[in-house]
Amino acid sequence: MRSRRPWPDNSRRRRTEMSRLRQLGGTQQALLCHLLRHPDGTDVESLCARLRISHNAVRQHLTALIAHGWVERAPSLPTGGRPQARFRLTGSGHELFPRNYALIASELLDAVAEKLGEDGTREMLTRLGEKLGGAEPLHGACDAEIAQALAHRLDRAGYEAIATTRGGQAQVEAFNCVFHGLARRHRHVCSFDIAFMETATGRRIEHTECIVRGGNVCRFAIAGERQPMHEHALGAKNE
Repeated sequence: MRSRRPWPDNSRRRRTEMSRLRQLGGTQQALLCHLLRHPDGTDVESLCARLRISHNAVRQHLTALIAHGWVERAPSLPTGGRPQARFRLTGSGHELFPRNYALIASELLDAVAEKLGEDGTREMLTRLGEKLGGAEPLHGACDAEIAQALAHRLDRAGYEAIATTRGGQAQVEAFNCVFHGLARRHRHVCSFDIAFMETATGRRIEHTECIVRGGNVCRFAIAGERQPMHEHALGAKNE
C-alpha cells in the first residue's frame, strides 16, 4: 500500500529562513551562494580563495552556519593524499533561497481546469484534500478540542491560525491564506482546504469568511458530524 504524504508543516519555517538569508552578513551570504553552486561540496581552501578571507575566518563562518543547520560536512573526495574536509548545503540551507511554487501551480491548475472543467477541477482538489486529511486524522472529545487541534495543524502549515468560539460555535480563524495568489485566480482551491479539514476532523466545515473574497480572515466553523461521502459529493456539485 502506498504511504500517504503527511500534511506539510514547513511553510512558516521556509518563510523565516528566507528572511534570515537577507539578514545575514555579506560574507555568509556569499559563502552560502558558493555552496549552492557546488552541490557536491567544497573545501576550506576554495572558500578562502572565493571569499578572500583567512582559513580561520572561513571556519568561524562555517561553524556558525553549521550550528543553524544550513551547512553540513560532505563526503571527502579521493585525492591520494590526506582527506580534506568538505562542506555543502543541507536541505534547510537550500530553502534559504527563494522558491516560486505558485507560478507552476497556477499554470497546472489552468491546464487542469481547461481539461476537466469546473466540476472536474473541484473534484480533483477535493480528493487531494481528502487524501492529505486522511493521512493524519485529528482527535478531540468535543468541537472545541477539534478546533484547537485543527488550528494547531493549520498553524504548522503557515496559516497563522487560532481556535475561537462565536455564538457558542467552535471555529478556526486563519489570518494567512497560504494559497492566496492561487485562490484569487482559481476559486476552487478553497475546495482543497474544506476537504482536508473535513476529512481530518470528521466534522462538517463551513467556510463562513474568506480573505480572497474580502474578509479579514478565513473563518472555518465546526458544524457537526460530517455527511456520508456520497451526500458530501452531491452537495459540492450543487454549490
